Amino acid sequence: MPLPSTAKRRTNLFLVLSGIFISNALLAELIGVKIFSGEALFGLPGAQVPLLGDAKLDFNLTAGVIIWPVVFITTDIINEYFGKAGVKKISVLTVMLILYAFLVITIVTGLPPAPFWLEVNSLDAQGNAFNINTAFNSVYRQGLGIILGSVVAFLLSQFLDATVFHWLRHITGSQKIWLRATGSTLVSQLVDSFVVLFVAFYLFGNWPIEQILSVATINYIYKFCVAILLTPLLYVAHYLIDSYLGEKEAEVLMEEASEEG
Repeated sequence: MPLPSTAKRRTNLFLVLSGIFISNALLAELIGVKIFSGEALFGLPGAQVPLLGDAKLDFNLTAGVIIWPVVFITTDIINEYFGKAGVKKISVLTVMLILYAFLVITIVTGLPPAPFWLEVNSLDAQGNAFNINTAFNSVYRQGLGIILGSVVAFLLSQFLDATVFHWLRHITGSQKIWLRATGSTLVSQLVDSFVVLFVAFYLFGNWPIEQILSVATINYIYKFCVAILLTPLLYVAHYLIDSYLGEKEAEVLMEEASEEG
């Protein structure tokens, strides 16, 4: 079987990276409504570290942060090979798909439930009575504030990531992949962690600013640590992509991305 042409390999690469990016970003938005306890995950009590005023800092995180590192690693790889234009293009498309998903969810959760569906699913696994339609709507439906907060934070962080990445690229050249990738991620995720909660739960909600800072700080600490720990994966990704494209073609593509940035 003949190898695909250079143009087709480029297209295939962008499609694969875009698929990984979109699916994880959309999934993170859907599961992000759950807040879980990091301490309870290891059977520990809440840390209750004093923060601001009466606020206590527990390691509570949104479930979306679990897979969000996949998004910003993919962002860095798209940055590296397709430049700021590639990141902006896929980011805008992702926002449109997220809004579409929330529109569909809003319509679906507004549909009247079938009586037999309520009756068949009226008990949980422990035999306790509950309303499955209310549970379904509570899990999937998100408020306007959360949707706007997540979309605004997503776009700001992605555009900032692309800008910082290429600024560092112009300083480091083709060397120090870890510096431009990790550096851009740490800056962009700082904005993302605070903006999404500020818009969703302060401007549109009733969280005090102390609670916003508490949860946002924990989310950022997690992202900060994971961004550093996952740095080796960037080199693995570079190796695989360079092997697929060919070293010469990969260098050409990265050079074009750098000039475009």
